[in-house]
Amino acid sequence: MTSRASSATAASDADEVGDAVTLLRATAARHRDVDAFVEASGDRITFSQWDAAADGVAAALADRGVVAGDVVCLLLPSSYRYMICYQAAMRLGAVTSGVNLRLGPSETTFILERSIPRVTVVDDPTECRLPQTAGMVIGWAELEGWVDAAPPPLAELGPDTAAVICWTGGTTGRPKGVLFDQANLAAVARASGVLSAPLDRRLSPLPFAHVGTMTRAFDEIGRVITTVITPARWTADEALRLLDAERVTVAQGVPTQWELMLRHPMFPSTDTSSLRLAASGASRVPPDLLRRMRDALGVPVINRYASTEAAIICGTRPDDPDEVVTETLGRPEPSVELRVIDDDGRPAAAGEVGRVQVRSGAVMRGYWRDPAATAEVLDADGWLTVGDLGTLGVDGNLRFMGRMGDSYLRGAYNVYPVEIERELAEHPAVAQAAVVAAPDPVLGEIGVAFVVADGPATPEELTEWVGGRLADYKRPDHVFLVEEFPLTALGKVDRHRLAGEAADRLGVGRAG
Repeated sequence: MTSRASSATAASDADEVGDAVTLLRATAARHRDVDAFVEASGDRITFSQWDAAADGVAAALADRGVVAGDVVCLLLPSSYRYMICYQAAMRLGAVTSGVNLRLGPSETTFILERSIPRVTVVDDPTECRLPQTAGMVIGWAELEGWVDAAPPPLAELGPDTAAVICWTGGTTGRPKGVLFDQANLAAVARASGVLSAPLDRRLSPLPFAHVGTMTRAFDEIGRVITTVITPARWTADEALRLLDAERVTVAQGVPTQWELMLRHPMFPSTDTSSLRLAASGASRVPPDLLRRMRDALGVPVINRYASTEAAIICGTRPDDPDEVVTETLGRPEPSVELRVIDDDGRPAAAGEVGRVQVRSGAVMRGYWRDPAATAEVLDADGWLTVGDLGTLGVDGNLRFMGRMGDSYLRGAYNVYPVEIERELAEHPAVAQAAVVAAPDPVLGEIGVAFVVADGPATPEELTEWVGGRLADYKRPDHVFLVEEFPLTALGKVDRHRLAGEAADRLGVGRAG
């Protein structure tokens, strides 16, 4: 294992090299025995093994007709096999389209129809029924026999060479393919901030098809970061076991995952002394959860915010006070510009709710084969409208106010669900809270709160709790106690399904 003494070399690689293939070559030569990926089974691959295997699999893909500009679709679990194929496709100038295995058949079919891959790689072709638009379907076993093969002629990669298609969640509509090039990947590394340090060992809780992995090639290769992979079906006990056994330095998870880890019977006996940082994202961190994370882990906790289209936007800092971590999404990362605009497109005043926009080298090139949709969110000056509502404080911290369209009009008043969720989360008996809108014949829309409780509480008590802290029109009109929330394929609360459940419980149609 390479020592920390070589960290200066690791830190400089990403700034010196122009594409992710050349970067892996350099890292494999300098840090050949460092683990690149570690799986829950204990299987692992070093940077030098990754580099060599990618050469061989590139030869296999080239033998099957893959050329520069083609799409290679990966229907593989998060694994070193996935990342070998990712690097192999890149060596041919092909574009990798990752598909989350937790998506349903209709979603997967839609992605294949839009991306039109030359090749789709799967674990076992005999277990897959894919449409003709999947192209040539290849099993990993077929490619594995090529890992020791000599590399084919490699494509010349430039900053504008397309590299990755990431697919949006698609909870309220069809997924969109988000295209990134080599320059985007380099920009993500420059903006990674405190989350990345040379020779980190980082716990990876999200599917590799997610933007959080697909766009981190420069960051993770250039800084020689070991990725410790949790199982495809994430569980708290496996996450804790890997954190301990693999001496993880940066542990990541959405708030729900952290809550489950802290509550797990294994946690008291888990050795977390290797950690330097804990990170959360995808939603706000409840104050009580933050306090328990810091007390239990003994390291700073940060909150991060990004979108599929922007890859990296902002985050809190290790020395931020607790209220900044729990109530905001932090400040822009290095080289990222952030602003909030009003309905007229002008910068909103401090504290005024508006649309979040971001501009940086990490922002997508555009939606795959969809210039009309691209033009709707990305203007000529490079500003991307993220699709979220927020406020910017005078200190530069962004406060999340919900997705555009999540706010509802109760009578004559705009209500932002996140405000209510913040107050509910302060109640000692509330573990999680989510608020959605439901239609009402008199008020137009009303608020419906779903709460996962970890102590005694009644709907009436929780309604009064909010009423005592916020304006009366912001009190949820209905509170339902549930055992757990429905989650999306990425582990986020599925508000679309909650809205449907609210409508069903109240016997009304869905709001909006």
